[in-house]
Parts: sequence; C-alpha cells; structure tokens
Amino acid sequence: MKVSSLLIICFCLISRALGKPRFPEQEKDPKFWTAWAQRTLKNALTLQTLNTNIAKNLILFLGDGMGVPTVTAARILKGQLSGQSGEETLLEMDKFPFVSLAKTYNTNAQVPDSAGTATAYLCGVKANEGTVGVNAAAVRSQCNTTKGNEVTSILRWAKDAGKSVGIVTTTRVNHATPSAAYAHCVDRDWYSDNEMPADALETGCKDIARQLFENIPDINVIMGGGRRYMFPRNTPDAEYPDMAKHNGTRKDGRNLVKEWTDRMSNKKGHYVWNKQQLLSLNPSNVDYLLGLFEPMDLTYDLERNDETDPSLTEMVDVAIKILRKNPNGFYLLVEGGRIDHGHHEGKAKQALYEAVEMDRAIGRADLMTSIHDTLTIVTADHSHMFNFGGYTARGNTIFGLAPMLSDVDQKPYTSIIYGNGPGYKIVNGVRQNITGVNYLDNNYQAQAAVPLVSETHGGEDVAVFAKGPLAHLLHGVHEQNYIPHVMAYAACIGQNREHCTTNGGAAGLRPIVSNLIFIYITTIFLTIKTSRYAVCCTFPSALLWLLWNVNRLILGIVVSGKT
Repeated sequence: MKVSSLLIICFCLISRALGKPRFPEQEKDPKFWTAWAQRTLKNALTLQTLNTNIAKNLILFLGDGMGVPTVTAARILKGQLSGQSGEETLLEMDKFPFVSLAKTYNTNAQVPDSAGTATAYLCGVKANEGTVGVNAAAVRSQCNTTKGNEVTSILRWAKDAGKSVGIVTTTRVNHATPSAAYAHCVDRDWYSDNEMPADALETGCKDIARQLFENIPDINVIMGGGRRYMFPRNTPDAEYPDMAKHNGTRKDGRNLVKEWTDRMSNKKGHYVWNKQQLLSLNPSNVDYLLGLFEPMDLTYDLERNDETDPSLTEMVDVAIKILRKNPNGFYLLVEGGRIDHGHHEGKAKQALYEAVEMDRAIGRADLMTSIHDTLTIVTADHSHMFNFGGYTARGNTIFGLAPMLSDVDQKPYTSIIYGNGPGYKIVNGVRQNITGVNYLDNNYQAQAAVPLVSETHGGEDVAVFAKGPLAHLLHGVHEQNYIPHVMAYAACIGQNREHCTTNGGAAGLRPIVSNLIFIYITTIFLTIKTSRYAVCCTFPSALLWLLWNVNRLILGIVVSGKT
C-alpha cells in the first residue's frame, strides 16, 4: 500500500514537471486580466438600456438537479471536451445577462422534490412534495384532496392566449417536471392507472398519462419517453417487442397513442418513436407532434444510440421549427431531466454530460430565436449533494483525483464527491482504496460520505439565468414560484396584462390608432358631404378638431395611465 501511494505521488510530480503549463502564459500579465475586466464592464454598461419589449415567445430550460456546483463542473467539462483547461469556458447559460437565485423549498419540505418545485416554477404557487398542479391544501396520495385545489400552469395560460405550446424532456413525458405543466395529481408516481391504488381510481382521480391527453388536448409538441404508460397492459413495445418489462401498463385497456393519432389525423398531427422518423418530418407540414422515444426515460447521452435516439438538441430544434410558425408566438418547456438521475445514482460523469448536452440545446435555441421577442430562462428545480474540491490544479480533469492523498487514511480520492449516496464503500472495515479503480468510467460511482441506495437532493438556492424581454425582472433572490409570473408578465398572458395596453408597446398603440382612424374617416366624410365653401372652411376646422382630440387622448394616457 505504501508503495502504491508513493507511485501516485511520484506520478503527480512528474506530470506537473513534464506536462503542459498549468495556465496560459498570457495570464501572468496583469494587462490580460485588466483588459478582460474592462470588456466585461463595457458589456455590462449596455444593459442599462433595458429590453422592455413584449415577449412573443417564452422558453424555459429546466436542468433537473442542476445546482450551482453542477453548473460549474459542467462548464469545466465543456471546456475540457474542446481541448481547453475548462475553468475559463463559458456555457451558453453563462452568456445570459441577468442571473438571480431561487429558493427551492416546498411548502412541507426544507429540501424539496421535483414535483413540488415544478408546481412552483410552472404554476406560480408553492406546493407539497410529491404533488403536481395542485396547491398546498392537497395532500400527497389522498385523492379526495384534489378537487378544488387544482392550479393551472403557464403552458395553459399561453395556450389560452393563442400561442403554440410544447414540452420536450429526456425523462418520461409524464414525469414530475413535465406533468406539472398539464396535470393535477396528488401523487407524482401515478404514471398510469397501473400505479394507482384502487380507492383513488374509485374516487375518480386520473393517472398522469391520461391527463396529458385530456386536460390540454391540443398541446402542439410533446417529446420524451414514457411509451409504456400509453398502451394497454402487456402490449409489446414497438422497439423492444421481446422485452416484457417494456410492455404496456394500462389496466383500462386504452391505447392513448392511437386515440391521439385518430384525433389529430386531419390536423397535421404525427406520432414518431425514433430518430429517423423525427428527422424525416417536414416541420412546415406539422402542427402537432407526439414523440415517445423510449418505454421509460431516454437513455443517458453518453449511452445514446446516435442512429436511433434523438439528442435533446435535435428535439429542441424540431420543436422550435414547429412552434414558431404561430404568429402569436409560443411557450416551450425543455427539461434536461437525467442530470438528476445521474446524481441520484452517484454517476457524476453521466450527470455532467447530460448538463453539457442541455447547454448545447440552449445554444441551438439561441440561434433560432431573437432576444428582441423571446424571453429565455434557464434554471434548476433543486440541487444535489454533489460537489468537487481537493485543491486540484488548473486544468485537472473534472473526473480526476485530488493532487494529494488523504492525510488521515493515506489513500487517494477524486475531486468529485457526494455527501451521501451509493458511492459509499467500506472494504475490510476501512474506506475503499480507489488506486486500482477506473474512476474515469462512465458509470463510476463517486465516493460518498454517507451510505444511501439513492443520493439525495440538496437544499440550497439554485441559479436563474435570463435573457430577452423583461429579463431584468429576475434579479436578487426570489421564491421559485416567482418565475412563471415574470414570464407571463413579459408575454402579456395570465393575470398581468394591463401594462400591455398602457406602456407604449405595440399593444399599447392599438387604442390610439383605432381612434385616429375613426377621426380621420369622419373628417373625410364631413368634407365630402359639404359644398365648396364648406370644404374650404370646414376642413381646417375639422383638422383643428382632429388635433385637439389627439392631444386630449395622449394627455389622458399620460395622466391616467389608461386608454
């Protein structure tokens, strides 16, 4: 053991002596940092001119479990994947001009779950853990507490306002995050009627998959996993017909996919279940899309079959092409849901690659939209017990070892570590020595301080990145349920719409224009109906009358703030 420890120390010293410089040579010059800071300052000064346009489009990117340590580690990984040291790299979300913090607690939980938080950032009210689309008066798993406690989401507000709406996720489409956009359910685990207790079914509660198609039947784009919950029990899966675990689960015998395709057959609706089918579509000929690419969650991006499984970026690309055809704009919810799953399994590499892929999707959306009419927000529902440290050198692989051995048990340890989870391992009564372990493996479970089958969420605030119309309203520290209220205000949907006709935007001009047109037409009518004498004398009077009324109208707006 002493020999192996000595070898590790020697390897570290040799690598430092013979390897590339630990940081770029230009960073030794103070002018480098001063110039960089001055450029940043100039960019910051441009933000004094606020974007107060009306947001035609709304996009929410939700990194499930993407706490601040995950964002930082993903940034380093992104840079290292492109041959850089990583620390100085910018994620797409890092380029957003406004950043704030959101408090994530549920009404009954200090450390939250994904269901209660989804209700907050989609429906605008905080709720109990394990519940979606219902307020805090609803009790988890108690069906009879559902009725009367339903709350609607910003996806519904957008749809009611005439916008196209879409959901894209790497989890099941009836998982916690997406379900809060359309369902009202006191238990996030009621994926189909197969997972519901008999008393809940008898009381009249509906499973989440059913609610996806019934509550808001005309969602324009739905993409993710979860096929098995849509088909009758024991129905073989189209992709895995010989694997019984992927068979349909529904006890009621309904084929929700067929029902959807029948309903959408004359509405340019298309159902797809693989990448080839998805990318063969012409978005200009698609108004409704249902894409279910796995029986359960989509595979991790590191394990994705690039021939058959679409990436999150590819799904986002198709979704925006379909949604943006609507002249009224769109609302799109995008979830990088398997960041969370990687962390729960203690598989940091899987989690961070998922975060990098979501950042690619953010970049694709940026290329397809404009900050002038699209409000884009990137945030997380909660954090995880994930972090990295150990005084690692600049450019150290994010999945690598800390530079020195533990000064307690004289064993190496990785920079990444979990506060709890399945990575806790004791061998012969002491901490596992990872000298002979491949800690760079895709599924390596990083060491954890406390043994748990599944690593837990973290309770700290999460970052909220924003750009586009009224993005500056996301500043400081806010309750998580504040987010959809800002988005609705920016888009003039939901309950905050009065400002849209009083604040000089295009909507605010409509009452003025209509009055001017009426006055102009009336004046012309009067002049035509009069004699020559009347024309020469009445027209100037009418013009004065027109100007006087316009002036009075404008003054009325300024004084009262109303039209």
